[in-house]
Amino acid sequence: MSDTLQKAEKFPVSHMAENLIGSEIIKLGNEVNERIRNGEKVFNFTIGDFDPAIFPIPQGLQDEIIAAYKNHFTNYPMANGMPELRAAVSSWNKRLYNLDYSSAEVLIAGGARPIIYAIYNTILDHGDKVVYPIPSWNNNHYCHLLGANGIQVNCSVENNFMPTARDIQPYVKGASLLALCSPQNPTGTVFTKKQLEEICDCVLEENTRRGENEKPLYVMYDQIYGALLYGENKHVDPVSLRPEMRPFTIYVDGISKSFAATGVRVGWAMGPAFLMDKMKAILSHIGAWSPKPEQIATAKFFGE
Repeated sequence: MSDTLQKAEKFPVSHMAENLIGSEIIKLGNEVNERIRNGEKVFNFTIGDFDPAIFPIPQGLQDEIIAAYKNHFTNYPMANGMPELRAAVSSWNKRLYNLDYSSAEVLIAGGARPIIYAIYNTILDHGDKVVYPIPSWNNNHYCHLLGANGIQVNCSVENNFMPTARDIQPYVKGASLLALCSPQNPTGTVFTKKQLEEICDCVLEENTRRGENEKPLYVMYDQIYGALLYGENKHVDPVSLRPEMRPFTIYVDGISKSFAATGVRVGWAMGPAFLMDKMKAILSHIGAWSPKPEQIATAKFFGE
């Protein structure tokens, strides 16, 4: 090692980078995959990825992706997503969840993770309070990246590891973001209609108390697993249950789970247009677009 490099390594990097740790679930998933590569028979339930040999993406989507590359859709996409895909996502969510969001209220990105990162950056200032359940996926790391004050709400087996309004109520005062996910990652459990209604009422009550001169409490609602339900479970969401939640709710979704397309990298947010515009600006600076061929292909696949 050169003296120059040794000297450089003595200088600290940013406090954030120095203290950042990797995702625990990804670390565990990589360890399991390494054991599988070494010949062990392991059923890997650690991370929401899919073996393409067992769960391939739909043939129609694969065909459209190949066609898009053959048709040379390989330049930059629009910063907020290709218009045909935003329109297709709008129609798809209307069919699937009866959520009525226009193309202007849809933002496309390279999977759900850039969307979540953009939500955190758009809503939060340094030191702002984020309330999220435990167990949940990576909210602690997003708080660290943004210098936010993460408030963990421990959830119990009695409530299927889902937070209740009673759990959340003590922490909403002064909070800027409530991070929710259903079906929950990593537990796979879901909100009941009553559970989510009570949480929505808690948020609405808090925002009424704040009035117009204080930043509202926003809800990030990650429903990336929303189409994967079993038995009598039904997916519920804030705006469908309480239309008054619409100004305060940002949805996170994509094709990675419902279509086993984790590596295809097509995700989206839905929410108030002014928030989508701010998130678009943030993502445009880090180039977190979904690849244009995959966007064109997903739009055509959704239209089938």
